[in-house]
Amino acid sequence: MSSRTTPRGLRRLGTALAAFALGASALTACGGDKAKDDASGKENVGAAAEAFPRTVKHAMGETEIPAKPEKVVVLDTGELDSVTMLGIKPVGAVSPHFKTAGGFPAYLGDKVKGAKDVGPLLEPNLELIASLKPDLILSSKVRHEKVYDKLKGIAPTVFTETTGGPWKENLKVHAEALGLEKEAGERLKAYEAQAKALGEAIKKKYDGKMPTASVVRFVAGPTRLYQKSSYSGVVLDDIGLARPKSQSSTDPEVTMLDVSPEQIDKAEADLVFVTLADEPSKTKQKDVTSNPVWKSLGAVKNDKVFTVPDETWMSGIGVQAAEHMLADVAKATGVELPKQ
Repeated sequence: MSSRTTPRGLRRLGTALAAFALGASALTACGGDKAKDDASGKENVGAAAEAFPRTVKHAMGETEIPAKPEKVVVLDTGELDSVTMLGIKPVGAVSPHFKTAGGFPAYLGDKVKGAKDVGPLLEPNLELIASLKPDLILSSKVRHEKVYDKLKGIAPTVFTETTGGPWKENLKVHAEALGLEKEAGERLKAYEAQAKALGEAIKKKYDGKMPTASVVRFVAGPTRLYQKSSYSGVVLDDIGLARPKSQSSTDPEVTMLDVSPEQIDKAEADLVFVTLADEPSKTKQKDVTSNPVWKSLGAVKNDKVFTVPDETWMSGIGVQAAEHMLADVAKATGVELPKQ
């Protein structure tokens, strides 16, 4: 708050306005129209939330956004999930860097139709971005800190600190930049209620005890087990599923654990969800699944291993992808997905 002294004329004007407001309030109270006043107050709050120009505080400082954005460029998949959920079709975006088939996430359908691919993710095409004449660019410090100055020279640019685990906090930043805080809050609340209801249904089916769930990702290199602090870990936690000790880290700096085929017993759980980020031949999938250690897992023996889409469980990083995850978990546990 500013500590500067208010000019005398403005103080007099403020006093007069306050007196007028008090008089108007008294007259309204006498008229018994409180409900109308309450409704008007809510409308004013909503209008204030959508006011532009506005200054948004973010990971790189502060950015002034002069008008409600209409031409948005997003440089990561979490941002893509956020803006399309809020009804905005981006003019430019990058596709998931692990998506073997190329292109934008299939789960978003026509919501990204017509968007220009301005990737690759780690080296976005700045000239192409500029040619789109965006009025807002969204990304994160962990992805594009090195080109932030160039990006903000093109359009107002807002960064979150990182991606993955803090996806709910990131959504709030995206929504503030877009002037759509209310819409984002309502959608997030609906998702969380659905996740909680799903957890209650699963617990009831499992006689009051939540099953454990493990998340295994095959990539080019060591196989990964995903922690509670990861994006998928947060979603499973929203449901209330228990996690094995090997995947119980809540440290935001520790989102995964690399394991060899001989260490895959660390994935032991009632349910095992598997994603594939690269071409199978580039990963250790064959080495892992042909290993006696893998075959000894309870979930393997009980046919409780489920292959799920990498683009929602790993790179979606938003409410829409999380809703697809809920559907996958409901199917795996044999319960009906509660409605929102």
